[in-house]
Amino acid sequence: MSQRPFKVLGVQQIAIGGPSKDRLRTLWVDMFGLDITGNFQSERENVDEDICAMGKGPFKVEVDLMQPMDPEKKPAVHTTPLNHVGLWIDDLPKAVEWLTAQGVRFAPGGIRKGAAGFDICFLHPKANDQFPIAGEGVLIEMVQAPQEVIDAFAKLAA
Repeated sequence: MSQRPFKVLGVQQIAIGGPSKDRLRTLWVDMFGLDITGNFQSERENVDEDICAMGKGPFKVEVDLMQPMDPEKKPAVHTTPLNHVGLWIDDLPKAVEWLTAQGVRFAPGGIRKGAAGFDICFLHPKANDQFPIAGEGVLIEMVQAPQEVIDAFAKLAA
């Protein structure tokens, strides 16, 4: 196996799905005190989400509260309560290239802009014969870290 040409810097987000954002907001916003910092809707991704946040600056972590726009359609963002985990990556294109060469399976869609405006892609939760490495039941979002996050994590490592 060749040298890994990228670093996972930290957790960027967790995404929680349910049939109704109202119940999710009761816990995460009303009880835990997270701030709603934005909203995102996508018919293609069948999602209506509130973007919440905890922490500050480069150590801010998103908590996305998601419900389906249509509960009968796929993807079904509400059927897995912990829908996905997002990881800050220092060099997303290199990470995708290297991981693909190692046999990691990615979900369709490639690298694209995500709800928060960062470039993203997803590791598929299930492996197959062509790509024997996957998230083992967990959808993993890889997120291109902005320079301020890369710098902050570099200071921690020093």
